[in-house]
Formats: sequence, structure tokens, C-alpha cells
Amino acid sequence: MLMPPPLRSGDKVRFVSPASSPDRDKVLRNAEILNGWGLTVDFGEHTFRKWNYLAGTDEERLSDLNAALRDTDVRAIFTTRGGKGSYRIADQLDFAAARRDPKFVIGFSDITALHLILLRHCHQVGIHGAFSIGPGEESVSPYTHDSLRQALMTTGDIIIAARTEEPTSRLTTEGTAEGRLIGGNLDMVAASAGWALPDMHGAILLLEAIGLYPGQVDRQMTMLRKAGYLDGLAGVAVGQFTDFEFDRPYSVMDILREHLAELNVPILGGLPLGHGDSPASVFLGAVAELDAKARILAIRRGNI
Repeated sequence: MLMPPPLRSGDKVRFVSPASSPDRDKVLRNAEILNGWGLTVDFGEHTFRKWNYLAGTDEERLSDLNAALRDTDVRAIFTTRGGKGSYRIADQLDFAAARRDPKFVIGFSDITALHLILLRHCHQVGIHGAFSIGPGEESVSPYTHDSLRQALMTTGDIIIAARTEEPTSRLTTEGTAEGRLIGGNLDMVAASAGWALPDMHGAILLLEAIGLYPGQVDRQMTMLRKAGYLDGLAGVAVGQFTDFEFDRPYSVMDILREHLAELNVPILGGLPLGHGDSPASVFLGAVAELDAKARILAIRRGNI
């Protein structure tokens, strides 16, 4: 695997918008946080561009992302937001530049498509996370802030404890598993099947979602499972499923439980990864240890 080195004070990082248009004020506030960490921040040419529901045309968004991959002074690439659109340009990334000069790509949600295709073509570790502000939060929580900084700027292990208050905690079974953590947003995992999705044999599948109808979740899980993309998994890590009705008689939890039970692997739910309150950051592509009894997902830096 290509594991980018930790960032150091003075390193340059760049914001780009490969998907939907961001809120400029939020991006500038996030840039101030990074400046406070001692990092130097700059912006892609089209970072704040708006073109329909996208942050610029496909050519403009791709140009910014590839320019950041090719720039040896840029040591990490922050995506401003998800939304829609990164899947439109993912297959045109400069994979040779990514292999030549590994650097973290940071983001989640729609950005899952970029993480998956960089894993498929470059075996590059990425960071599922961002300066996310969850429901009811007016600013980045200390937990989210510290989790992202630890992933980016330290060499310590990443230990994420599941939360019983997350609805997906009900999916937790028993057992332990070890494998590369692959996945992210369910919508993007399904959209990537057949062209951007890497081989997941022996992997721990990470899933999170926001605002889907139960039937959409059912269709996506059915396709992934019956097409064989989930064969040979070592385990499943379930993050935050946000904006769902969990108290209905047949909820998304029932749908997920039915599909995941067919895999006969350990499942750990309730992980603070996704669009919910105070999400954490985690390495995608790194070897993870899942312990359903201890309710812990751990990434040991020495195992990457």
C-alpha cells in the first residue's frame, strides 16, 4: 500500500472541489483551522466555482484535482465537500502522479468514489473524514477536530470506539476480524461497482449513508451481494446512517441486518463515521482490526 507520510508544520495543503459547490465561509473557516496547525493552505483555481449542482464543469474540477496530484509542493488534498460529481471524473485521475508522489486525499460521502478508485489503481491509503459539522452542531466538534489532526499529523494508532447511541449499534454481532478497511458511503460503493470498486476479498467493508429511502438501501445491498462484490469479506464496520426513520415497523436497520447476516462475518455497528454527530477520521486501505465484543475499530500504524 502507498501510505503518505504524516504532515509537518510548514507543509502546503490544497482545497479542491471535485463534487458539488461548497459554502465559501465554511471552507475559509476550515482553512483557518489548518493554518492553526502550522500548515500552509492554498486553493484550486475552481474551488468556489458553481455550475448547476457541481463546482464547475467536469474538465474544471478534474483539472484542479490533477494539478494538486501533480504538484510536489502540495502534501495533502482536502476536498471541500461531497454532494455529487466526483464519480464523473474519478476514472480520469492522473494515477501515475498519485503513485509517484503519494499524498492524502481527505473527504467522505461522494468523495468515496475517489478513495475507491485510488485504492483500485494505486493502492493508495486515503482519509475518510473531514471538518464535518453534524446535526445541531454550530462548529467542528473537538472530537472531529482532534481525530482528523491525529490521522494527518501523528504516527499514533487510530482507535475508534462505537457509540451505543448510534442506531447502527443494533447491528453489532460478535467476533473479531482483520483486513484492509475499504468502502465508505453506500451510495458510492454501489455506484463504483464494476469500474472503481477494488477487490474486497479479505477486507473489512465500511458503510455509511445519508437520506436514502429504505428501498434504495435494499436495492444497493442486493446488487452488491448478489453480484459477488461482498464475497470473501472478513468483517463489516457500519458507521452513521443519517436522516432515516428508525422507528418504522420495517426500518433500514432490518434491511441491513438481513443482507449482512448472509455474509456470516463479524459486524460492528455504531461507529462515528459518516454524516452524523461528531464523526471521526479513519484510514481507508489500511489494515484494520474489528472487535465486536470490545466495540472497537483499530488501525495500527505498524500494520499498514
